[in-house]
Order: sequence, then C-alpha cells, then structure tokens
Amino acid sequence: MSVEEWNRKAWNLEVERGNRWTVPVDTAAVAAAREGQWSVVLTPSKPVPANWFPDLRGCRVLGLAASGGQQAPILAAAGALVTVLDNSDKQLQQDRMVAERDGLKIDLKLGDMRDLGRFDDESFDLVFHPASNTYIPDVNPVWREAFRVLKPGGTLLSGFCNPLLWIFDDAKAEKEGQLEVRHPIPYSDLKHLTEAEIADLKERGLPLCFGHTLEDLIGGQLEAGFTIHGFYEDRSHEHPIDKFLDTMIATRAQKPNPEH
Repeated sequence: MSVEEWNRKAWNLEVERGNRWTVPVDTAAVAAAREGQWSVVLTPSKPVPANWFPDLRGCRVLGLAASGGQQAPILAAAGALVTVLDNSDKQLQQDRMVAERDGLKIDLKLGDMRDLGRFDDESFDLVFHPASNTYIPDVNPVWREAFRVLKPGGTLLSGFCNPLLWIFDDAKAEKEGQLEVRHPIPYSDLKHLTEAEIADLKERGLPLCFGHTLEDLIGGQLEAGFTIHGFYEDRSHEHPIDKFLDTMIATRAQKPNPEH
C-alpha cells in the first residue's frame, strides 16, 4: 500500500472519529465571513494575520491539502473563488456539505498535494496550505508545484511542524509524559519505527508521518523561487514538548512578479 493510499484511509477514518480538523464550520461562521468578519488558521491556534491575504473578492484560491469544511468555506464566503485539492474523499465531503448547506461554490478535487498537474501554470492568486505536509515523504514537490500554479505576484501561505517535534519517542511521551530523544531528522515512520510499531499504526488506522528538515521546509520554498515575507510560530498543546517551545511554523511566501 502506498503512503498516499494509507493516509487516505487514515484520514477518512479521522472524519468518522470526529478529529478536530474534520469538523466543519457552522452557518454562523459562514454568515460572518460574508459580512467581512472572519479568520482562518494554518497552524493549531493562531489566526493567520489579515494582512497576509490579498483582497479575496474574486481571488482564485487553491486550498492545498486543506479540506475538512473549515478554511475553504470561510474563504469562499469572504469572496474568493476556491478550489480544494485533498487526498481524503471524506474530508472533501465536509467541504461539500458546508457548500451545499450555505450556498457556496467550492470546486473539490481528490488528489495528492505533490501533483498539481491538472492545473495550468499561473492558475491561482493564492495557495493556502495548512499544516498537512507531514503526511508526505518529500515536501519539495509541493513547493515547486505551488510556485508553478501561482500567478506572478501570487502568495503561498503554509503551515508545518518544527522538526524538533519528531526527534522524541512518541510512545513514551504519550504513555509516560517523558521526552526521550530517539529519532534523527529527517524522520519517517516507515524508516525509524519498528515493524511492530508500524503494524500498530496500521491496526489503529493512524496516518503515516514524516518530519522534514528546515532546509526543505523553508529552504525548499526559496529554492522553488519564492521570497518569504512573513513568519510566525504556534504550538499544538498536544505533545509534552509544547510546554517548552512552539512546535508549529507558518510562512507567507510570494512568487516574484518580473513586472514590479
């Protein structure tokens, strides 16, 4: 089974379990967004600064691995022309439910965040990519594809994990609350867990995770051609290391416009 297939099944199951990132926004939030009162997140808790966004009225937005009925409906209600591409069909159903309930138009696509071949060059003004690239082995294709599909002057907003999150023994942290360094970075469940631990993930229906280097997460954006104009940190409050430092990062990057 490929990583893509494994994680599609896992995130479909997360929808059934009611994972916080699969719970759609309510009608009140959509109505407020239509009136200009809205916020969305790239990381667990901090709202994305309003000045990170272009004018959303008529803005062509790609929600990249961003389904779940949360960010896309808000951006659509605020005036954007939103397309969402995600690996989980049940997560996409959450967006479809909100769109049908609240009279929104959202174009939904099932696919891998690393392959945007269905979209033409310079198709979007904004790529909104909340923390989700921890579910793919290599993040660099995401940056290259985002750069390709953005118009000159377009914006990439992305969230991702601080690599330090992946160096600890998660089982020990979960059971005993102890932080024991165990893994190298870059990290891969498939390479650094035992066969028994991988089998346990499969039995529990949990996704495969990967910890990328800052060189790939930030340097990869620069290598793809972006310039970075914004940065902040956040924390999930779901891991013992969160007591000591922020474990999440958000960046605002821009595709240069030769005409400016």
